[in-house]
Amino acid sequence: MKLLARVEKCRECWFLLCLSVFFFILRIPSLIEPYWYGDEGIYEVIGIALRNGRLLYADIWDNKPPLLYALYAVFSGDQFLVRLASLFFGIASVIIFFFLAQKVFTHNRLPYVLTTLYAVLFGSPFIEGNIANSENFMQLFILLACFCTVTLYEKKEQVMQRRNTVLFFSGILLGIAFLFKIVALFDFAALVVFLLIISAPAKLQTKKQLFHWIQTSLPHVFSITLGFVIPFGFTAGIFLINGGFMDFLRASFIQNVGYVGYKNAFIIPQGFLILKLLLLTGVVVYLFYKRLHLSPFMLFVFLWTAFSLFNAFFSQRPYTHYVLVALPSVLLFCGFLATQYRKHTVLVVATFFFLYLLAKQFHYYSVKKTILYYPNFLSFVTHNKTVSQYQSFFDRDTPRDYELAGFLRNRLPDNATVFIWGNTAQIYALSHTLPPGRYTVAYHIGSKEAIRETQAAIMKKMPTYIVVLPDSTSLPFTLYGYSYTMSIKGTQIYEKNY
Repeated sequence: MKLLARVEKCRECWFLLCLSVFFFILRIPSLIEPYWYGDEGIYEVIGIALRNGRLLYADIWDNKPPLLYALYAVFSGDQFLVRLASLFFGIASVIIFFFLAQKVFTHNRLPYVLTTLYAVLFGSPFIEGNIANSENFMQLFILLACFCTVTLYEKKEQVMQRRNTVLFFSGILLGIAFLFKIVALFDFAALVVFLLIISAPAKLQTKKQLFHWIQTSLPHVFSITLGFVIPFGFTAGIFLINGGFMDFLRASFIQNVGYVGYKNAFIIPQGFLILKLLLLTGVVVYLFYKRLHLSPFMLFVFLWTAFSLFNAFFSQRPYTHYVLVALPSVLLFCGFLATQYRKHTVLVVATFFFLYLLAKQFHYYSVKKTILYYPNFLSFVTHNKTVSQYQSFFDRDTPRDYELAGFLRNRLPDNATVFIWGNTAQIYALSHTLPPGRYTVAYHIGSKEAIRETQAAIMKKMPTYIVVLPDSTSLPFTLYGYSYTMSIKGTQIYEKNY
Protein backbone atom coordinates (compact mmCIF):
# COMPACT_ATOMS: atom_id res chain seq x y z
CA MET A 1 0.00 0.00 0.00
CA LYS A 2 2.87 2.37 0.79
CA LEU A 3 4.37 1.65 -2.63
CA LEU A 4 1.07 2.47 -4.35
CA ALA A 5 0.77 5.66 -2.34
CA ARG A 6 4.29 6.69 -3.41
CA VAL A 7 3.51 5.92 -7.05
CA GLU A 8 0.33 8.04 -6.86
CA LYS A 9 2.40 11.02 -5.71
CA CYS A 10 5.19 10.42 -8.23
CA ARG A 11 5.04 13.01 -11.00
CA GLU A 12 7.49 11.04 -13.16
CA CYS A 13 5.34 7.90 -12.94
CA TRP A 14 2.19 9.70 -14.06
CA PHE A 15 4.07 11.44 -16.86
CA LEU A 16 5.51 8.17 -18.17
CA LEU A 17 2.17 6.40 -17.84
CA CYS A 18 0.35 9.10 -19.82
CA LEU A 19 3.14 9.29 -22.41
CA SER A 20 3.15 5.49 -22.78
CA VAL A 21 -0.59 5.52 -23.42
CA PHE A 22 -0.11 8.35 -25.94
CA PHE A 23 2.68 6.39 -27.67
CA PHE A 24 0.43 3.31 -27.76
CA ILE A 25 -2.33 5.36 -29.41
CA LEU A 26 0.13 6.73 -31.99
CA ARG A 27 1.18 3.21 -32.91
CA ILE A 28 -2.29 1.53 -32.94
CA PRO A 29 -2.82 2.18 -36.69
CA SER A 30 0.47 0.41 -37.45
CA LEU A 31 -0.96 -2.84 -36.07
CA ILE A 32 -3.54 -3.16 -38.85
CA GLU A 33 -1.54 -1.74 -41.74
CA PRO A 34 -1.56 -3.95 -44.84
CA TYR A 35 1.54 -5.88 -45.85
CA TRP A 36 3.06 -3.15 -48.02
CA TYR A 37 6.58 -2.27 -46.90
CA GLY A 38 9.27 -4.01 -48.97
CA ASP A 39 11.87 -4.63 -46.25
CA GLU A 40 9.26 -6.02 -43.87
CA GLY A 41 8.14 -8.34 -46.65
CA ILE A 42 11.65 -9.83 -46.79
CA TYR A 43 11.79 -10.22 -43.00
CA GLU A 44 8.37 -11.88 -42.94
CA VAL A 45 9.35 -14.44 -45.58
CA ILE A 46 12.62 -15.20 -43.81
CA GLY A 47 10.78 -15.62 -40.49
CA ILE A 48 8.37 -18.10 -42.12
CA ALA A 49 11.24 -19.91 -43.85
CA LEU A 50 13.15 -20.31 -40.57
CA ARG A 51 10.04 -21.77 -38.93
CA ASN A 52 9.89 -24.23 -41.86
CA GLY A 53 13.40 -25.50 -41.22
CA ARG A 54 15.46 -23.43 -43.64
CA LEU A 55 18.89 -22.30 -42.51
CA LEU A 56 19.46 -18.56 -42.42
CA TYR A 57 21.78 -17.25 -45.17
CA ALA A 58 22.44 -20.73 -46.62
CA ASP A 59 18.78 -21.49 -47.51
CA ILE A 60 17.11 -18.07 -47.19
CA TRP A 61 19.08 -14.85 -47.59
CA ASP A 62 19.30 -11.19 -46.64
CA ASN A 63 22.20 -8.93 -45.72
CA LYS A 64 21.65 -8.15 -42.03
CA PRO A 65 22.80 -9.87 -38.83
CA PRO A 66 20.50 -12.64 -37.59
CA LEU A 67 18.62 -11.23 -34.58
CA LEU A 68 15.90 -9.39 -36.53
CA TYR A 69 15.13 -12.51 -38.54
CA ALA A 70 15.08 -14.60 -35.37
CA LEU A 71 12.53 -12.18 -33.91
CA TYR A 72 10.35 -12.47 -37.01
CA ALA A 73 10.69 -16.26 -36.80
CA VAL A 74 9.46 -16.24 -33.18
CA PHE A 75 6.25 -14.62 -34.44
CA SER A 76 6.09 -16.79 -37.61
CA GLY A 77 6.50 -13.70 -39.79
CA ASP A 78 3.16 -12.31 -38.60
CA GLN A 79 3.23 -8.54 -39.14
CA PHE A 80 0.69 -7.76 -36.42
CA LEU A 81 2.65 -9.61 -33.73
CA VAL A 82 6.03 -8.23 -34.78
CA ARG A 83 4.69 -4.68 -34.83
CA LEU A 84 3.05 -5.23 -31.46
CA ALA A 85 6.46 -6.28 -30.14
CA SER A 86 7.95 -3.17 -31.75
CA LEU A 87 5.30 -1.07 -30.00
CA PHE A 88 6.29 -2.39 -26.56
CA PHE A 89 9.99 -2.03 -27.39
CA GLY A 90 9.16 1.57 -28.29
CA ILE A 91 7.39 2.25 -24.98
CA ALA A 92 10.37 0.81 -23.09
CA SER A 93 12.69 3.04 -25.16
CA VAL A 94 10.63 6.13 -24.25
CA ILE A 95 10.92 5.28 -20.55
CA ILE A 96 14.68 4.68 -20.71
CA PHE A 97 15.17 7.86 -22.73
CA PHE A 98 13.38 9.84 -20.01
CA PHE A 99 15.63 8.47 -17.27
CA LEU A 100 18.69 9.08 -19.43
CA ALA A 101 17.60 12.68 -20.00
CA GLN A 102 17.10 13.09 -16.24
CA LYS A 103 20.66 11.91 -15.63
CA VAL A 104 22.06 14.26 -18.25
CA PHE A 105 20.10 17.42 -17.39
CA THR A 106 19.58 19.12 -14.06
CA HIS A 107 16.97 21.38 -15.65
CA ASN A 108 13.67 20.21 -14.19
CA ARG A 109 11.42 20.54 -17.25
CA LEU A 110 13.80 19.70 -20.08
CA PRO A 111 13.64 15.87 -19.72
CA TYR A 112 9.84 16.07 -19.98
CA VAL A 113 9.98 18.19 -23.14
CA LEU A 114 12.65 16.07 -24.82
CA THR A 115 10.94 12.79 -23.96
CA THR A 116 7.63 14.04 -25.34
CA LEU A 117 9.37 15.01 -28.60
CA TYR A 118 11.07 11.61 -28.69
CA ALA A 119 7.74 9.79 -28.19
CA VAL A 120 6.01 11.81 -30.92
CA LEU A 121 8.79 11.31 -33.48
CA PHE A 122 9.41 7.65 -32.63
CA GLY A 123 5.72 6.80 -32.34
CA SER A 124 4.54 8.41 -35.59
CA PRO A 125 5.32 7.33 -39.17
CA PHE A 126 7.24 10.55 -39.93
CA ILE A 127 10.62 8.79 -39.63
CA GLU A 128 9.17 5.27 -39.98
CA GLY A 129 8.66 4.60 -36.29
CA ASN A 130 5.66 2.50 -37.33
CA ILE A 131 7.78 0.02 -39.34
CA ALA A 132 9.30 -3.01 -37.59
CA ASN A 133 12.86 -2.44 -38.81
CA SER A 134 16.12 -3.26 -37.01
CA GLU A 135 16.45 0.32 -35.78
CA ASN A 136 13.12 0.12 -33.94
CA PHE A 137 14.32 -2.82 -31.82
CA MET A 138 18.01 -1.98 -31.34
CA GLN A 139 17.14 1.49 -30.00
CA LEU A 140 16.15 0.05 -26.62
CA PHE A 141 19.46 -1.78 -26.12
CA ILE A 142 21.52 1.24 -27.17
CA LEU A 143 19.63 3.55 -24.79
CA LEU A 144 20.04 1.08 -21.92
CA ALA A 145 23.79 0.85 -22.58
CA CYS A 146 24.11 4.64 -22.63
CA PHE A 147 22.04 4.97 -19.46
CA CYS A 148 24.22 2.43 -17.63
CA THR A 149 27.40 4.20 -18.74
CA VAL A 150 26.12 7.65 -17.74
CA THR A 151 25.26 6.43 -14.21
CA LEU A 152 28.99 5.87 -13.65
CA TYR A 153 29.56 9.62 -13.54
CA GLU A 154 27.07 10.51 -10.82
CA LYS A 155 29.93 10.35 -8.29
CA LYS A 156 28.16 7.71 -6.21
CA GLU A 157 30.60 5.46 -4.38
CA GLN A 158 28.62 2.22 -4.81
CA VAL A 159 28.32 2.81 -8.56
CA MET A 160 32.01 3.67 -9.01
CA GLN A 161 33.02 0.41 -7.28
CA ARG A 162 31.07 -1.61 -9.87
CA ARG A 163 32.31 0.34 -12.87
CA ASN A 164 33.80 -2.56 -14.84
CA THR A 165 30.71 -4.71 -14.20
CA VAL A 166 28.43 -1.94 -15.45
CA LEU A 167 30.59 -1.39 -18.53
CA PHE A 168 30.62 -5.13 -19.24
CA PHE A 169 26.81 -5.15 -19.11
CA SER A 170 26.70 -2.07 -21.39
CA GLY A 171 28.92 -3.93 -23.84
CA ILE A 172 26.56 -6.92 -23.88
CA LEU A 173 23.61 -4.62 -24.61
CA LEU A 174 25.49 -3.00 -27.50
CA GLY A 175 26.53 -6.45 -28.73
CA ILE A 176 22.85 -7.45 -28.87
CA ALA A 177 22.06 -4.24 -30.79
CA PHE A 178 24.93 -5.10 -33.17
CA LEU A 179 23.21 -8.42 -33.94
CA PHE A 180 20.16 -6.45 -35.06
CA LYS A 181 22.24 -4.21 -37.33
CA ILE A 182 25.98 -3.67 -37.60
CA VAL A 183 25.70 0.13 -37.34
CA ALA A 184 25.42 -0.31 -33.55
CA LEU A 185 29.20 -0.51 -33.85
CA PHE A 186 29.22 3.31 -33.97
CA ASP A 187 27.37 3.61 -30.66
CA PHE A 188 29.91 1.21 -29.18
CA ALA A 189 32.73 3.33 -30.66
CA ALA A 190 31.18 6.49 -29.17
CA LEU A 191 31.19 4.97 -25.68
CA VAL A 192 34.77 3.67 -26.04
CA VAL A 193 36.00 7.11 -27.16
CA PHE A 194 34.06 8.70 -24.30
CA LEU A 195 35.72 6.35 -21.77
CA LEU A 196 39.15 7.18 -23.19
CA ILE A 197 38.64 10.95 -23.16
CA ILE A 198 36.96 11.13 -19.75
CA SER A 199 39.85 9.27 -18.12
CA ALA A 200 42.52 11.46 -19.74
CA PRO A 201 44.52 13.58 -17.26
CA ALA A 202 44.33 17.36 -17.32
CA LYS A 203 47.86 17.51 -18.71
CA LEU A 204 49.29 15.00 -21.14
CA GLN A 205 52.88 16.07 -21.64
CA THR A 206 55.08 13.29 -20.27
CA LYS A 207 55.39 9.54 -20.81
CA LYS A 208 54.37 8.98 -17.21
CA GLN A 209 51.10 10.83 -17.74
CA LEU A 210 50.48 8.89 -20.94
CA PHE A 211 51.18 5.58 -19.20
CA HIS A 212 48.86 6.52 -16.33
CA TRP A 213 46.10 7.36 -18.85
CA ILE A 214 46.48 3.98 -20.56
CA GLN A 215 46.60 2.19 -17.22
CA THR A 216 43.43 3.95 -16.04
CA SER A 217 41.35 3.59 -19.21
CA LEU A 218 42.40 0.13 -20.39
CA PRO A 219 40.34 -1.91 -17.84
CA HIS A 220 37.20 0.09 -18.71
CA VAL A 221 37.70 -0.29 -22.46
CA PHE A 222 38.44 -4.00 -22.02
CA SER A 223 35.27 -4.53 -19.95
CA ILE A 224 32.91 -2.91 -22.46
CA THR A 225 34.69 -4.57 -25.41
CA LEU A 226 34.50 -8.01 -23.82
CA GLY A 227 30.79 -7.55 -23.26
CA PHE A 228 30.34 -6.36 -26.84
CA VAL A 229 32.01 -9.37 -28.48
CA ILE A 230 30.30 -12.06 -26.35
CA PRO A 231 26.90 -11.96 -28.19
CA PHE A 232 28.69 -12.05 -31.54
CA GLY A 233 30.93 -14.90 -30.39
CA PHE A 234 27.93 -16.90 -29.16
CA THR A 235 26.10 -16.35 -32.48
CA ALA A 236 29.18 -17.21 -34.53
CA GLY A 237 29.49 -20.42 -32.51
CA ILE A 238 25.92 -21.42 -33.41
CA PHE A 239 26.62 -20.91 -37.13
CA LEU A 240 29.90 -22.81 -36.82
CA ILE A 241 28.04 -25.77 -35.34
CA ASN A 242 25.39 -25.86 -38.09
CA GLY A 243 27.93 -25.30 -40.87
CA GLY A 244 26.71 -21.84 -41.90
CA PHE A 245 29.48 -19.65 -40.48
CA MET A 246 30.91 -18.41 -43.79
CA ASP A 247 27.42 -17.68 -45.16
CA PHE A 248 26.69 -15.73 -41.96
CA LEU A 249 29.96 -13.80 -42.22
CA ARG A 250 29.57 -12.98 -45.91
CA ALA A 251 25.92 -11.94 -45.76
CA SER A 252 26.05 -9.93 -42.52
CA PHE A 253 29.41 -8.21 -42.88
CA ILE A 254 31.57 -8.79 -45.98
CA GLN A 255 28.87 -8.05 -48.58
CA ASN A 256 27.89 -4.86 -46.75
CA VAL A 257 31.25 -3.36 -47.77
CA GLY A 258 30.04 -3.16 -51.37
CA TYR A 259 26.63 -1.91 -50.22
CA VAL A 260 28.25 0.98 -48.35
CA GLY A 261 30.76 1.73 -51.09
CA TYR A 262 28.20 2.08 -53.90
CA LYS A 263 26.88 5.51 -52.85
CA ASN A 264 30.08 6.69 -51.15
CA ALA A 265 32.15 6.93 -54.32
CA PHE A 266 33.57 10.44 -54.74
CA ILE A 267 36.66 10.92 -56.96
CA ILE A 268 37.92 7.64 -55.50
CA PRO A 269 36.06 4.59 -54.13
CA GLN A 270 34.72 5.41 -50.63
CA GLY A 271 35.67 9.08 -51.15
CA PHE A 272 32.62 10.41 -49.33
CA LEU A 273 33.16 7.95 -46.48
CA ILE A 274 36.77 9.12 -46.08
CA LEU A 275 35.59 12.75 -45.91
CA LYS A 276 33.01 11.85 -43.27
CA LEU A 277 35.63 9.97 -41.28
CA LEU A 278 37.94 12.98 -41.38
CA LEU A 279 35.10 15.21 -40.19
CA LEU A 280 34.27 12.81 -37.35
CA THR A 281 37.95 12.63 -36.37
CA GLY A 282 38.12 16.41 -36.30
CA VAL A 283 35.11 16.60 -33.97
CA VAL A 284 36.63 13.97 -31.63
CA VAL A 285 39.98 15.82 -31.53
CA TYR A 286 38.19 19.11 -30.83
CA LEU A 287 36.18 17.56 -27.97
CA PHE A 288 39.34 16.02 -26.54
CA TYR A 289 40.97 19.45 -26.60
CA LYS A 290 37.90 21.01 -24.90
CA ARG A 291 37.32 18.15 -22.44
CA LEU A 292 38.22 20.17 -19.33
CA HIS A 293 35.54 22.74 -20.17
CA LEU A 294 32.78 20.16 -20.62
CA SER A 295 30.92 18.19 -17.98
CA PRO A 296 31.03 14.37 -18.39
CA PHE A 297 27.38 14.40 -19.46
CA MET A 298 27.97 17.11 -22.06
CA LEU A 299 31.02 15.33 -23.42
CA PHE A 300 29.05 12.08 -23.65
CA VAL A 301 26.14 13.68 -25.54
CA PHE A 302 28.40 15.60 -27.94
CA LEU A 303 30.41 12.48 -28.79
CA TRP A 304 27.31 10.30 -29.14
CA THR A 305 25.70 12.86 -31.45
CA ALA A 306 28.79 13.02 -33.67
CA PHE A 307 28.93 9.22 -34.02
CA SER A 308 25.15 8.96 -34.50
CA LEU A 309 25.18 11.48 -37.34
CA PHE A 310 28.09 9.62 -38.92
CA ASN A 311 25.98 6.47 -38.53
CA ALA A 312 22.95 8.05 -40.24
CA PHE A 313 25.06 9.25 -43.19
CA PHE A 314 27.28 6.15 -43.23
CA SER A 315 25.91 4.43 -46.35
CA GLN A 316 24.97 7.73 -48.07
CA ARG A 317 21.53 6.32 -48.83
CA PRO A 318 18.29 8.24 -48.24
CA TYR A 319 16.30 5.65 -46.27
CA THR A 320 14.16 7.29 -43.63
CA HIS A 321 14.64 4.75 -40.85
CA TYR A 322 18.36 5.58 -40.76
CA VAL A 323 17.36 8.80 -38.96
CA LEU A 324 16.03 6.77 -36.02
CA VAL A 325 19.57 5.91 -34.90
CA ALA A 326 20.38 9.61 -34.47
CA LEU A 327 17.10 10.65 -32.83
CA PRO A 328 17.99 10.18 -29.10
CA SER A 329 21.42 11.79 -29.25
CA VAL A 330 20.30 14.72 -31.44
CA LEU A 331 17.43 15.49 -29.05
CA LEU A 332 19.80 15.44 -26.05
CA PHE A 333 22.24 17.60 -27.99
CA CYS A 334 19.49 20.11 -28.77
CA GLY A 335 18.61 20.08 -25.08
CA PHE A 336 22.12 21.26 -24.21
CA LEU A 337 21.99 23.95 -26.87
CA ALA A 338 18.63 25.16 -25.56
CA THR A 339 20.15 25.78 -22.13
CA GLN A 340 23.63 26.97 -23.12
CA TYR A 341 23.25 28.40 -26.61
CA ARG A 342 25.09 31.64 -25.72
CA LYS A 343 28.25 29.70 -24.86
CA HIS A 344 28.19 27.47 -27.94
CA THR A 345 27.26 29.63 -30.93
CA VAL A 346 29.39 27.55 -33.30
CA LEU A 347 27.61 24.37 -32.21
CA VAL A 348 24.22 25.99 -32.75
CA VAL A 349 25.17 26.89 -36.32
CA ALA A 350 26.64 23.41 -36.91
CA THR A 351 23.46 21.79 -35.55
CA PHE A 352 21.20 23.70 -37.90
CA PHE A 353 23.53 22.80 -40.76
CA PHE A 354 23.34 19.08 -40.00
CA LEU A 355 19.58 19.18 -39.44
CA TYR A 356 19.31 20.83 -42.85
CA LEU A 357 21.42 18.01 -44.34
CA LEU A 358 19.17 15.45 -42.66
CA ALA A 359 16.11 17.11 -44.14
CA LYS A 360 17.68 17.17 -47.62
CA GLN A 361 19.23 13.70 -47.56
CA PHE A 362 16.41 11.48 -46.33
CA HIS A 363 13.04 10.67 -47.86
CA TYR A 364 10.72 11.47 -45.01
CA TYR A 365 7.17 10.28 -44.75
CA SER A 366 5.79 13.72 -45.63
CA VAL A 367 4.16 15.87 -42.98
CA LYS A 368 0.97 15.85 -45.04
CA LYS A 369 0.92 12.05 -45.28
CA THR A 370 1.82 11.71 -41.60
CA ILE A 371 -1.18 13.84 -40.67
CA LEU A 372 -3.45 11.94 -43.09
CA TYR A 373 -2.16 8.60 -41.75
CA TYR A 374 -4.50 8.76 -38.76
CA PRO A 375 -7.66 9.93 -40.62
CA ASN A 376 -6.98 7.10 -43.10
CA PHE A 377 -7.03 4.64 -40.19
CA LEU A 378 -10.20 6.15 -38.69
CA SER A 379 -11.98 6.19 -42.06
CA PHE A 380 -11.19 2.51 -42.53
CA VAL A 381 -12.25 1.29 -39.07
CA THR A 382 -15.47 3.32 -39.30
CA HIS A 383 -16.22 1.79 -42.73
CA ASN A 384 -15.92 5.09 -44.60
CA LYS A 385 -13.18 3.64 -46.81
CA THR A 386 -13.07 0.40 -48.72
CA VAL A 387 -10.27 -2.09 -48.12
CA SER A 388 -8.76 -1.20 -51.50
CA GLN A 389 -8.86 2.55 -50.76
CA TYR A 390 -7.26 1.97 -47.36
CA GLN A 391 -4.50 -0.20 -48.83
CA SER A 392 -3.80 2.25 -51.67
CA PHE A 393 -2.99 4.98 -49.16
CA PHE A 394 0.25 3.12 -48.30
CA ASP A 395 1.18 2.01 -51.81
CA ARG A 396 -0.83 1.98 -55.01
CA ASP A 397 0.33 -1.59 -55.75
CA THR A 398 -0.83 -3.02 -52.41
CA PRO A 399 -4.36 -3.99 -53.60
CA ARG A 400 -2.72 -5.81 -56.53
CA ASP A 401 -0.43 -7.71 -54.15
CA TYR A 402 -3.40 -8.86 -52.07
CA GLU A 403 -5.30 -9.94 -55.19
CA LEU A 404 -2.28 -11.92 -56.41
CA ALA A 405 -1.83 -13.53 -52.99
CA GLY A 406 -5.50 -14.49 -52.89
CA PHE A 407 -5.23 -16.08 -56.33
CA LEU A 408 -2.18 -18.11 -55.30
CA ARG A 409 -3.53 -19.08 -51.89
CA ASN A 410 -6.77 -20.46 -53.37
CA ARG A 411 -5.05 -22.55 -56.04
CA LEU A 412 -1.96 -23.93 -54.34
CA PRO A 413 -1.63 -27.16 -52.37
CA ASP A 414 0.08 -27.13 -48.97
CA ASN A 415 3.87 -26.65 -48.96
CA ALA A 416 3.88 -25.55 -52.60
CA THR A 417 6.51 -23.13 -53.87
CA VAL A 418 6.08 -20.07 -56.05
CA PHE A 419 8.68 -17.92 -57.74
CA ILE A 420 7.97 -14.19 -57.85
CA TRP A 421 10.14 -12.06 -60.10
CA GLY A 422 9.92 -8.60 -58.55
CA ASN A 423 10.68 -6.70 -55.37
CA THR A 424 7.54 -7.43 -53.39
CA ALA A 425 8.42 -10.28 -51.06
CA GLN A 426 5.28 -9.78 -48.96
CA ILE A 427 3.29 -11.66 -51.65
CA TYR A 428 5.04 -14.82 -50.45
CA ALA A 429 3.97 -14.10 -46.88
CA LEU A 430 0.39 -13.26 -47.87
CA SER A 431 0.03 -16.41 -49.98
CA HIS A 432 1.73 -18.65 -47.35
CA THR A 433 4.39 -19.76 -49.83
CA LEU A 434 8.16 -19.72 -50.04
CA PRO A 435 10.56 -19.07 -52.92
CA PRO A 436 12.30 -22.12 -54.44
CA GLY A 437 15.76 -20.69 -53.72
CA ARG A 438 17.19 -18.52 -51.00
CA TYR A 439 16.47 -15.11 -52.59
CA THR A 440 13.16 -13.36 -51.93
CA VAL A 441 13.40 -10.31 -54.24
CA ALA A 442 14.78 -9.57 -57.70
CA TYR A 443 17.33 -6.96 -56.59
CA HIS A 444 19.12 -9.68 -54.60
CA ILE A 445 19.53 -11.70 -57.82
CA GLY A 446 21.77 -9.25 -59.63
CA SER A 447 24.99 -11.21 -60.06
CA LYS A 448 25.58 -14.02 -62.56
CA GLU A 449 26.21 -16.40 -59.67
CA ALA A 450 22.86 -15.53 -58.03
CA ILE A 451 21.05 -15.96 -61.38
CA ARG A 452 22.63 -19.39 -61.94
CA GLU A 453 21.82 -20.45 -58.39
CA THR A 454 18.19 -19.34 -58.66
CA GLN A 455 17.78 -21.00 -62.08
CA ALA A 456 19.04 -24.25 -60.58
CA ALA A 457 16.59 -23.94 -57.66
CA ILE A 458 13.69 -23.33 -60.07
CA MET A 459 14.65 -26.36 -62.19
CA LYS A 460 14.98 -28.55 -59.10
CA LYS A 461 11.78 -27.59 -57.27
CA MET A 462 9.64 -26.60 -60.27
CA PRO A 463 7.40 -24.10 -58.45
CA THR A 464 3.71 -24.31 -59.31
CA TYR A 465 3.61 -20.73 -60.54
CA ILE A 466 6.13 -18.21 -61.81
CA VAL A 467 4.85 -14.67 -61.27
CA VAL A 468 6.40 -11.73 -63.14
CA LEU A 469 5.46 -8.34 -61.67
CA PRO A 470 4.92 -5.46 -64.12
CA ASP A 471 7.50 -3.14 -62.57
CA SER A 472 10.33 -5.69 -62.69
CA THR A 473 13.19 -6.11 -65.17
CA SER A 474 13.16 -8.78 -67.87
CA LEU A 475 13.00 -12.31 -66.49
CA PRO A 476 16.52 -13.80 -66.82
CA PHE A 477 15.31 -17.41 -66.45
CA THR A 478 13.97 -19.96 -68.88
CA LEU A 479 10.24 -20.71 -68.77
CA TYR A 480 10.64 -24.22 -70.14
CA GLY A 481 7.88 -26.40 -68.71
CA TYR A 482 5.56 -23.44 -68.02
CA SER A 483 2.60 -21.97 -69.87
CA TYR A 484 1.18 -18.47 -69.68
CA THR A 485 -2.04 -18.63 -67.65
CA MET A 486 -3.39 -15.16 -67.02
CA SER A 487 -2.64 -11.56 -66.09
CA ILE A 488 -3.71 -9.76 -62.92
CA LYS A 489 -3.31 -5.97 -63.09
CA GLY A 490 -0.34 -6.27 -65.43
CA THR A 491 1.26 -9.18 -63.58
CA GLN A 492 2.02 -12.18 -65.79
CA ILE A 493 1.37 -15.59 -64.27
CA TYR A 494 2.91 -18.77 -65.70
CA GLU A 495 1.73 -22.20 -64.53
CA LYS A 496 3.73 -25.42 -64.47
CA ASN A 497 2.76 -27.96 -67.14
CA TYR A 498 1.68 -31.17 -65.42
